[in-house]
Amino acid sequence: MGDAATAAGYRLAGADVRVPSPAEATDVFRRALGAGIDLLLVSAELVRALPPSELEAAVLGERPLVAIVPDVHGRQAAPDVARDVRLALGIEP
Repeated sequence: MGDAATAAGYRLAGADVRVPSPAEATDVFRRALGAGIDLLLVSAELVRALPPSELEAAVLGERPLVAIVPDVHGRQAAPDVARDVRLALGIEP
């Protein structure tokens, strides 16, 4: 799930892609979660349109694997999960 340019790259790699508007994002996200897929990639820009509690539950869930990825334009970086973990553990200030 993401913008048209990012989706085009994944489509070239053989992925089934969706380019929802922010208003459609939650519905498309929910349908993708229930579609029996193994992996769901969501652009970092599009996750802002998703309900935080649903996104968190999906990321923490076992299946499908949900990953947030940057878009090809670099407008919104994906979260740095490793840094967040180090911060939570007090390893990094």
